[in-house]
Amino acid sequence: MAFLKVVLISTYELGHQPFGLASPAAWVRRDGAEVTCLDLSRQPLQEDAVRAADVVAFYVPMHTATRLAIRLIEPVRRLNPGVHLCFYGLYAPVNERYLRELGVETIIGGEFESALAERISHKPNQQPNGNGSGGVAAVTELRDRTISLERLGFLTPDRSDLPPLRQYAHLLMPEGGFRIAGYTEASRGCKHLCRHCPIVPVYNGIFRIVQREVVLEDIRQQVAAGAEHISFGDPDFFNGPAHAIAIVDAVHREFPQLSYDVTIKIEHLLKHADSLRKLRDTGCLFVTSAVESIDDSILAHLAKGHTHADFLAVVALFRKLGLTLQPTFVPFTPWTSLSGYRELLALLADQDLIENVAPIQLGIRLLIPAGSRLLELDDLRNTIADFDSSGLVYPWRHADACLDSLSERVQELANAGDRLKRSRTDTFVRICQAASEVAGEKSIPKAAPRPSTRGVPHFTEPWYCCAEPTQDQFVSITSDSRPPAHSDTFF
Repeated sequence: MAFLKVVLISTYELGHQPFGLASPAAWVRRDGAEVTCLDLSRQPLQEDAVRAADVVAFYVPMHTATRLAIRLIEPVRRLNPGVHLCFYGLYAPVNERYLRELGVETIIGGEFESALAERISHKPNQQPNGNGSGGVAAVTELRDRTISLERLGFLTPDRSDLPPLRQYAHLLMPEGGFRIAGYTEASRGCKHLCRHCPIVPVYNGIFRIVQREVVLEDIRQQVAAGAEHISFGDPDFFNGPAHAIAIVDAVHREFPQLSYDVTIKIEHLLKHADSLRKLRDTGCLFVTSAVESIDDSILAHLAKGHTHADFLAVVALFRKLGLTLQPTFVPFTPWTSLSGYRELLALLADQDLIENVAPIQLGIRLLIPAGSRLLELDDLRNTIADFDSSGLVYPWRHADACLDSLSERVQELANAGDRLKRSRTDTFVRICQAASEVAGEKSIPKAAPRPSTRGVPHFTEPWYCCAEPTQDQFVSITSDSRPPAHSDTFF
């Protein structure tokens, strides 16, 4: 009996070994298919595997990954004209119309594993011939259901043919050296409806857990493969706080030397403040939180659920507990003012948070993809341009052109800082200088910010979302995007 040949492709996942390949690989292999996983951020496209495939499925969890995957449609079709193309992940259903125009047959969002396996599973009475010509006939197409939110009984991700962990982003430690990092997910989706979040159009306030034993087994296999640190990729680790705490308790009992990091909303950090000591005591090195802005009006536009004062309360709480906060921002929005941007820089210096913020965070522009809840805002709809299919965004320009120029300048400084191995504080000073120049000042304040006395662990590939990469960043990804193991110049 012939088996369906499936190629699962990830183009970019923030420097992590992709859960979005390993998890569906386990499901599709269980159904008898022959699966090849390709992470193109770390390895070249295997043309022979594509030529032999019945199905090629692209994992698109974010905007950058989707743009990269779209660029590969034509080369894949050239190698295998009859192959069945699938896109799955957050950015698949929101871009369904455009993907259909490009010839993508199967599109799946949400809890994709079961639906993906169902649609590309081998049927006993079907005989794919292994060269792609039988692929369309062998695939069950269910076009009427592009988003699945069913509660899955997950399988342990199959990471057997992915590049080794040492080839992915490492965690740089403040005392020197690095830790090999793994990645897993304990939940997906989110309870909240932040307007700029790409999760909302798919999950619409719903979140789903990955069963505890599956998460623990995934961590065990990564520790066996050399992981010394685990990133939990949940959009918000405290969407299900009891589930989250039970997992980190169990991990710490089994691997007391293992560190980890999580992402949690400012709102949840305050609501579940009593649980923060548990994070600290079980090896949490830092918590990422999408602060986005310190302007309460902008936070209201984004429906973030917290205020400027809430952010400062969390900063004080973390300092008291000895936890490290790594805030992320979307500082350039249609509502940003130059004075507001400079206030953000001043606050970061005043709160001794310069080293806690990756410089690229200070240059990010608001991304408005298809399906975004931002389109509910009348003032925004009246200022954006028509949807740009090639960029997968609604383009916008600030009413004050100097802010668009400043954003570009800050991104250039952040990229140069990474390339030249400058400290975050050094790059921050240069960003302050750029903002001062835009404001008509010729020099930075005499009291230049000093680096924090507290070391801050951070990844060799800076984390960012809700933004479109600069052209230089995009080119670096689309070219030979396999950086040295410890490079921090890749975006």
